[in-house]
Formats: sequence, C-alpha cells, structure tokens
Amino acid sequence: MMLASAVRNLSRRSFSTSKAAAAQQLTVRDALNAALDEEMERDEKVFLLGEEVAQYDGAYKVSRGLWKKYGDKRVIDTPITEMGFAGIAVGAAMAGLRPVCEFMTFNFSMQAIDQVINSAAKTFYMSAGTVNVPIVFRGPNGAAAGVGAQHSQCFGAWYSHCPGLKVVSPYDSEDAKGLLKAAIRDPDPVVVLENEMVYGVSYPVSDQVLDKNFVLPIGKAKIMRPGKHITIVAHSKSVETAMLAAGELAGKGIEAEVINLRSLRPLDTETIFKSVQKTHHLVTVEQGWPQSGIGSEICARIMEHETFFHLDAPVWRVTGVDVPMPYAKTLEAAALPQVPDVVTAVNKVLGVK
Repeated sequence: MMLASAVRNLSRRSFSTSKAAAAQQLTVRDALNAALDEEMERDEKVFLLGEEVAQYDGAYKVSRGLWKKYGDKRVIDTPITEMGFAGIAVGAAMAGLRPVCEFMTFNFSMQAIDQVINSAAKTFYMSAGTVNVPIVFRGPNGAAAGVGAQHSQCFGAWYSHCPGLKVVSPYDSEDAKGLLKAAIRDPDPVVVLENEMVYGVSYPVSDQVLDKNFVLPIGKAKIMRPGKHITIVAHSKSVETAMLAAGELAGKGIEAEVINLRSLRPLDTETIFKSVQKTHHLVTVEQGWPQSGIGSEICARIMEHETFFHLDAPVWRVTGVDVPMPYAKTLEAAALPQVPDVVTAVNKVLGVK
C-alpha cells in the first residue's frame, strides 16, 4: 500500500518537472571548448595558439582535449610573449589561415595591442580591401576575484573604439558558443571578451545550441527579460547583476526589460531604441570605468536619435568605480556594480522613493 502510494507520488513529480529543470545544462567553459572543437573539425585552417593552451589544456581548461585530438600543428603552446605570438597569429591570418589567439587575460593584450590594432584591425582598409585578416583574439576580460589592478580591467570600451575590429562580450553558455563560432567564421578580426567568473557556471541550453551548426549573429542583442517600466542594458557578467536587480524590482511592481548586448561593436542600437521607446527610461550597467565607457556610448547614441524625445528621465549609468581595482576583498566588491546599485539607479530614474 505504502509502496503504491510512493510510486504514485513519484510519477506525479516526474510529470510536473518545469521547463527550466528539464533543459540541458552546459558550462561556459564547455560551450567555448565545443565551439573551438567544432570549428577546428569543420575547417582545417583554424588553429589555436597561446600560453599553456596545448599540453596543459589551457590555463582555464577551455582548450581541454584539443591538443590530443588535433596535435602540435593546430594547438600551439607559445612562450610568454604576447607581442610575439599575436604577431605570428596576425601574419598567419594574412596568409590565409584562421588563427584563434588566446590571451591568458586581456590585461596582457596590452603587450600586443600594436599587433591587434595596427596590424590586424587596419590592414583590410589599408590594403584597399585586398587583404582579409580572419583572426580571433579571445580570453578572459574584466574583473575576476582577488587578482588586483593588473588583472581586473575591462577592455570593452578600448577595443570597441577601434574601426576594423568586431567586439563581442558573451554572458552565458548560449552566447559563448554561438558568438565564438561566429567570430571564427568571420572574415575580419574579432575580439571575444569572455569572463573568468562564469567559466564554471552552468546555464540551461536548448538542443539548438548543442547543434554543430548553431551560430549567433554578431551585432545582435538579446532581450533576456521583457518589461514595460524601464530598460536595463548590460553586457558580460553585468547581465547577471541586471537580471537579479530586475527580479528584485519585480517584487515591488516594477517590470524592467533587460537587454544583453552580446556585441559591443557593432552595437545593436535598434534593439535599445525600440525598448526605450516602449519603457521611456534607461539604465546601463557595466563593470568597466565610467569615462568613455559602453554606457557613455549608449547615452550618446540615444541623444543623437529621436529616441531621446521618448525619454521621461535622464539615462543613468551604473559602472565600475573610477579607480584601479583594489586588492582587498571588501574594496573590490565596492568597486564593482552590485544589485543594490542597479536597484537604486532604477528607483532614482523612475522617481520611486
């Protein structure tokens, strides 16, 4: 009798499983690994190079198993010289290969910025369209945890400032896989700004995302949560902050529309404009510094477009604090946008006390 009751309860539970629980889970690390594997399998011109990417399986294990599968010629360990191996990668791209150049952190890309900007970004223009440079620069960007000022900087504004580059900033596993595959297939240089803090985080993905042909368009944002009272625009890990803030605001009757930019250059202003014309309010969220940041650019685009006349209040930027990243844990938290900061910004824009 008790057994029959238990079976009935169990079967009832199994049929009440939510869609979220039923969805397959995929970490950002595995999504990036799958993207690299699928594109290397698809096109023998694709190869990976960087520090510890081969025998060690990558500093963050993103390239796990690729060296064993593809060998020394297509997964290449380099010396610790970003200027050197970035230059080798750019030259290989000019010669017709499709290199994926990994920086252990984008802070170290400063060592190679002459290659990224002057060699990769400008060559197609300077050659009058005769020389493509199909290269991907990828690696972790922005704040990690406890690694100080030298390893915690966001380069979204730096690289999206430069014509000749495309810049993507994935948040979850769907973004990571779809955008990296698109970057590898693109005929021009693409900077892929990942975030170390989400590498090990699992996100629900559909069968479509797991398909080998899944690719996301560069330059198209995603509405993560629909809303009618205010628009919150974010990229990378700040999308998580925006989503948590939106959840908290919903409990107070404020429905925020959250936009995940995905791409910083080109910027999907059309999606932002449409949303703001509906909600009449805007808050931007980013971990980077305030001056000349992504939020600043969005503010300028709004000002230069008829969407400005749809605003019922000034745009509010929530950014990292205008200081080099502190090492102390408490100060580090204070230097980055937190959920209460976004909630406060929304309340001020909407005039809620």
